[in-house]
Amino acid sequence: MALKVDLDLEKRAKEAFVDDNFELAIDLYSQALEMDPKKADLFADRAQANIKLRNYTEAVADANRAIELDPSMPKAYLRKGTACMKLEEYQTAKGALETGAALKPGDARFTNLIKECNERITEESDEHQQSVTSNVPPNVESQLDATKSLESSTGQGILHQAMTLTKLMYRHEFYQKPDEVVVSVLAKGVPADNVTIEFGEQILSVSIGCAGEEAYIFQPRLFGKIIPEKCRYVVLPTKVEIRLAKAETINWTTLEFCKENTVPQKLNVSSGVSSHRPLYPSSKPRGVDWDKLEAQVTKEEKEEKLDGDAALNKLFRGIYQDADEDTRRAMQKSFVESNGTVLSTNWKEVGSKKVDGSPPEGMEMKKWEY
Repeated sequence: MALKVDLDLEKRAKEAFVDDNFELAIDLYSQALEMDPKKADLFADRAQANIKLRNYTEAVADANRAIELDPSMPKAYLRKGTACMKLEEYQTAKGALETGAALKPGDARFTNLIKECNERITEESDEHQQSVTSNVPPNVESQLDATKSLESSTGQGILHQAMTLTKLMYRHEFYQKPDEVVVSVLAKGVPADNVTIEFGEQILSVSIGCAGEEAYIFQPRLFGKIIPEKCRYVVLPTKVEIRLAKAETINWTTLEFCKENTVPQKLNVSSGVSSHRPLYPSSKPRGVDWDKLEAQVTKEEKEEKLDGDAALNKLFRGIYQDADEDTRRAMQKSFVESNGTVLSTNWKEVGSKKVDGSPPEGMEMKKWEY
């Protein structure tokens, strides 16, 4: 019976994909995988639906899972290669596509994509070389021309030395909450005008420049996706603090994306004060649940049985805690002015006059002089 349900879900998922209803297709594939979590075809097909929705990170994770379950499946490598290319991970994409091409020789899809990967890799290499050349100061270029023989003998060029001696370096760290990741770049005394930060779907770009020094560039591809319009940053005297709004409430095991990334785990966010506490990667479980202990003590106090004056005082405390502002003022005024013999909760009655003492029957009021 379970097999029949799996096949039915898979058929409906494929029909939804053909109808361009990719979200429904992913939902149906996910339901089928819950019943048969070791079917590689389902992961590969869900990867294709994720590619259509531009969920490239999820597509890579699905393709990797399909490859783990069936290393001889060409379409799994095709899905991985396609998604990695969209993420501009051309070296990784090329490796996956070459493996798929070996499994399915003559398939033009692999050949064309491998060719495109090679072109992109070449372009990136050329752009990097041009960037390095354009950043050379004029005086360094003249020294480089004059000392080529020295470079060849030492194996270290003057260009490399000049660029590394003045390069700014800052340490960074991060912690996370269920809905955001907070990144701190530990740069002291940096003017706000020298800081440029941009946010992408899964990219953070930080540039800190100072006069006479090469700009500090930190541009990681992030572990998960973010919501750029909700991200913000502030330049403080000791650091630059960046707040990244998570697109999903998942646990980031690292700040930067790694190629061996697995399917991220959802955070179980409960409604309460504890949901706003930062989740540090190095945090350990607390030995004592203080929230639970406080609730238990409060409950015991309410249920405590008292006698005599203690019970009366507890009653008055309860009235005072639950009272509005006028009632509290009336209680304070009447108690103080009557030397503790009158306790009124009616502000209209005691607010406009002095409250005289009213001792119990058989007792006499006495005024103390200090």
